[in-house]
Amino acid sequence: MSNPSERKPHAVLIPFPVQGHINPLFRLAKLLHLRGFHITFVHTEYNYKRLLNSRALKALHVLPDFQFQTIPDGLPLTHDVANVTQDIVSLGKSVRENFLQPFRELLAKLNDSAIAGLIPPVTGLVSDFSLTFTIQAAQELALPLLLFSPSSATCFVSIMNLRALSDKGLIPLKDESYLTNGYLDTKVDWIPGLKNFRLKDLLDFIRTTNPNNFMLNNLIDMADNVPKASAIVINTSDELESEALKALSSMLPSVYPIGPFPSFLNQSPQSHLESSGSNLWKEDTECLEWLKSKESNSVVYVNFGSITIMTPEQLLEFAWGLANSKRPFLWIIRPDLVIGGSMILSSEFVNEISNRGLIASWCPQEQVLNHPSIGGFLTHCGWNSTIESICAGVPMLCWPFFADQPTNCRSICSEWGIGIEIDTKVKRKEVEKNVNELMLGEKGKEMRQKVMQLKKKVEEETRSGGLSYMNLDKVISEVLVKQT
Repeated sequence: MSNPSERKPHAVLIPFPVQGHINPLFRLAKLLHLRGFHITFVHTEYNYKRLLNSRALKALHVLPDFQFQTIPDGLPLTHDVANVTQDIVSLGKSVRENFLQPFRELLAKLNDSAIAGLIPPVTGLVSDFSLTFTIQAAQELALPLLLFSPSSATCFVSIMNLRALSDKGLIPLKDESYLTNGYLDTKVDWIPGLKNFRLKDLLDFIRTTNPNNFMLNNLIDMADNVPKASAIVINTSDELESEALKALSSMLPSVYPIGPFPSFLNQSPQSHLESSGSNLWKEDTECLEWLKSKESNSVVYVNFGSITIMTPEQLLEFAWGLANSKRPFLWIIRPDLVIGGSMILSSEFVNEISNRGLIASWCPQEQVLNHPSIGGFLTHCGWNSTIESICAGVPMLCWPFFADQPTNCRSICSEWGIGIEIDTKVKRKEVEKNVNELMLGEKGKEMRQKVMQLKKKVEEETRSGGLSYMNLDKVISEVLVKQT
């Protein structure tokens, strides 16, 4: 091996194996690769097969210094890969019980390849913050470990305070009535960085009456382990979440906001990486052609992410709300979006929207959001979607469903003023009214101006000399290549 490649730092990145966690870590891998790193990106065997089926990785197999490795996910094998997200709780349990040993074996295999001169030695691990087994692996090999948060800094603060919420007896809930009796409006102002927050604005995992709830206890355990990492990186920026970042920095020694990634990558030379994605579903790119035929800022983009599921009734309310608004829309309906399987929309609905609505199964979301014809985004408020919408300068209609989405919704609507929340009990009249407000109303116009200002500010932070840009340089020099 020639000297230069021997000196190349080598980062191994491993996400929690679901779409919303894979995407941002894959972007971080691209950023590190652009900074001269040899990259090993670790997928589960199940997800890797899905990626090959979706053709997301086509360009990357030609790069000798951007490699993929797989480990088993420990779940019962199916004879074929279904094109669906695996059950989150089963996956979470399997990660805890089954991932450490195959990950150790993979690192040993990479070490053998490095000794043989085939790849540079591993110099650092970058792990999703929910994978606590990587802490043990890093300690065993005396490697620096960067924990990556795919959620917002605000959400991270609430995760770090879950044990305190439990100690104060605020969670778990005493009984089911606490979900509806106003208890969730309880203020949690004592949590640093979360001004005017209520219990209902925190992760929805707290809305359980079960003291043994796996998701909640897993998060509490995860928070206890976070301080063992060398540093924490978050896909956010000081411009978006300065209060939460301040609070986190007082709890944890090394917190680096290095986002938003879309803004970073939009300003980076792309080379081979540009056409490589991390989507587990095959993207329907025909929708980009359809968008070309629409006027500027006229189309509502609708996508509830990779995990949200809804009842057939909820889907119908959204469908008719969109149809009755008379606005053009592009709606992504995943094969597994509706509980109980696929949903056939009536011929009456199809006729109603024939000249202005398009339904697709998955799409290149960033390209869609950045298309000039998109004027608004009806979203579940996942952190990736939130960030991508801001980076594209698109205001939002918010229907949070799960996990950190209520927290993100609060930031969008109350902190930044760039979104309108839709009630959980979705009604077509409300959808119609809010779609028209977003696209044509005064509030919509105001939100569009605010989101364009935010877009400009985060672009400045990810440019050379900006805070996020400097934080990325710092985390590389102070953590990932410190020992090489």
